[in-house]
Amino acid sequence: MQHVQTARKFMQIGGASAFLAVLLGAFGAHALRGRLSAEMLAIYQTGIQYHLVHALALLFVGLTLERRPANALVVRAGWLLAGGILFFSGSLYIFALTGVRALGALAPIGGLCFLIGWLLFVVGLSRESA
Repeated sequence: MQHVQTARKFMQIGGASAFLAVLLGAFGAHALRGRLSAEMLAIYQTGIQYHLVHALALLFVGLTLERRPANALVVRAGWLLAGGILFFSGSLYIFALTGVRALGALAPIGGLCFLIGWLLFVVGLSRESA
């Protein structure tokens, strides 16, 4: 039962995250165009792109866990992908909106979360029961 709840949790996080990515993307396209420089708008859009891709990845994590519920590596991958959205995309949003460069230092942490998360996902899928 715990495994079903974990799978559902990742699907809920993925769905909510996709909703937020679309909302923030629309905000960027309509409210920020003309208010941000082209460079800052491109940074914001990069955050949106990675956010949406990894929101969908969280849905895949949930679906995978429904089929392979005891896969601890896939669970870890899901949490790392979620953390990557927070650190990578979140820092790019804040940097683009505020111009505070120190916040951009969080992006590599998020990128590392994405990389390790994808690696664990692939390794977890290659094992029958991890």
